Amino acid sequence: QVQLVESGGGLVPAGGSLRLSCAVSGSFFSIYGMSWFRQAPGDQRGLVASITRGGSTNYADSVKGRFTISRDNAKNTVYLQMSSLKPEDTAVYYCAADVLLTSSRWVNADWGQGTQVTVSS
Repeated sequence: QVQLVESGGGLVPAGGSLRLSCAVSGSFFSIYGMSWFRQAPGDQRGLVASITRGGSTNYADSVKGRFTISRDNAKNTVYLQMSSLKPEDTAVYYCAADVLLTSSRWVNADWGQGTQVTVSS
């Protein structure tokens, strides 16, 4: 089994910064892609950023230049550094990971509880 635990959310003023973390634990061999999603009330969950094991990144247009995704492969952890936060960034942030299980099956794990980010006006 695989567990994802997001942390680092909180309440910040517009223009502030937060750093989110997501740690992957459990029984698996390796992780390839890691991603951050977010979901605001009434909205669909949308991709914020993704990163491959080799460090290639992709960002939603709405966060380009403000957010940075990174990872520590040794710690099985992905980070999202958020700066210049805007009220529209307010959402629950979730992580996901493409995980090679010990059964040799690749799965997309997105079972974290999320972490709330609230940006005040």
